[in-house]
Amino acid sequence: MSNFSRSTRRKFMFTAGAAAIGGVVLHGCTSPTTTSTGTGSGSGTDQAISPLVEGENAPEVTTAKLGFIALTDAAPLIIAKEKGFYAKYGMPDVEVLKQASWGTTRDNLVLGSASGGIDGAHILTPMPYLITMGTVTDGKPTPMYILARLNVNGQGIQLGNNYKDLKVGTDASPLKEAFAKVTDPKVAMTFPGGTHDMWIRYWLAAGGIEPGKEVSTIVVPPAQMVANVKVNAMEAFCVGEPWPLQTVNQGVGYQALTTGQLWKNHPEKAFGMRADWVDQNPKAAKALLMAVMEAQQWCDQAENKEEMCQILSKREWFKVPFDDIIDRSKGVYNFGDGETVFDDPDLMQKYWNDNASYPYKSHDQWFLTENIRWGYLPASTDTKAIVDKVNREDLWREAAQAIGVPADQIPTSPSRGVETFFDGITFDPENPQAYLDSLKIKTIKS
Repeated sequence: MSNFSRSTRRKFMFTAGAAAIGGVVLHGCTSPTTTSTGTGSGSGTDQAISPLVEGENAPEVTTAKLGFIALTDAAPLIIAKEKGFYAKYGMPDVEVLKQASWGTTRDNLVLGSASGGIDGAHILTPMPYLITMGTVTDGKPTPMYILARLNVNGQGIQLGNNYKDLKVGTDASPLKEAFAKVTDPKVAMTFPGGTHDMWIRYWLAAGGIEPGKEVSTIVVPPAQMVANVKVNAMEAFCVGEPWPLQTVNQGVGYQALTTGQLWKNHPEKAFGMRADWVDQNPKAAKALLMAVMEAQQWCDQAENKEEMCQILSKREWFKVPFDDIIDRSKGVYNFGDGETVFDDPDLMQKYWNDNASYPYKSHDQWFLTENIRWGYLPASTDTKAIVDKVNREDLWREAAQAIGVPADQIPTSPSRGVETFFDGITFDPENPQAYLDSLKIKTIKS
């Protein structure tokens, strides 16, 4: 766990080779010869077709509709389009379509492309489970698979400027008294039961503040977070980049912490697909995985960071200033309180390094256990059974081996083992109940 204190951040840490990112191996990558402007339904770049998708290995279809929210952890899906990796693996007609909110993403996944929706998406890791179980779809299950993790770390928890004097960081306890003076204090996240919801609830509860009792949690789409804190519609919010940095750049709030400080190298977004689409098109699903994995490798190369951010800033993708993306993508953090940390690897968003792409089943089990903790799922939920159903780490392994990822870069177990959080609490995926029992604040429902 990163132990960067406010005083540590004041030191303006510089590390030799700050831009260097080790361990990235671009297996089979070829540099594109021409680059299109790239759109939600554009053609990407020209690439030589990989022999991995020739003949009997050719994808069953050449297209798929993939959704994304304007967050930097969607970069692999976008870069795979812009750099022609989908085309390289035999799927030149893939569409990458902007979604207005996570609720819209859910609704379009339930529809499926045959009914005007989408086949897969950049998605909050718990959502494929909540959709599969019908928890967030009016009790009507839509089976889904998680094919890959898209990133680790990368989220921020921000507070309005009226709390700046409290100098709140990982310890949220100073807010307990402050919130008690506010009529119906609100904190915002992006989707009930999603990753941002879990992060801000964990943080508040660790500081002795009970979500739902001492502070209300509300849902706000990522792109609307900054506008809402600007008009004092909420006290705090959790969201991914570029919105934390935009909060700072616009001077409407400050960053208390990054979620990487809560849990080092924590899982974040996933690449999820409708299960029926994958089952009907297994070769196409593998092609999509290979393209996305190659894009993840590309995104984690230091020399590609500026180009990645220039691409993401385009009108057809994020439509935000380049300056609101680039710093965090290079590991440069301005918290908006006069203190900055440079090149902090524990806080930087990762797409491929440190097994960021591999979908550990143990991580999915933690998210489901947290959903039980906060009453979104019944205590009787068989988390292991649903994880085994939704998490397709077997398909990830198959795609990784196909593109030549060295064996020592492929995890040998679907569990990363016992995880330790910033407050000393541990989660053993072999004993989730012990984790729940150790938590003082919870709203478990039978």
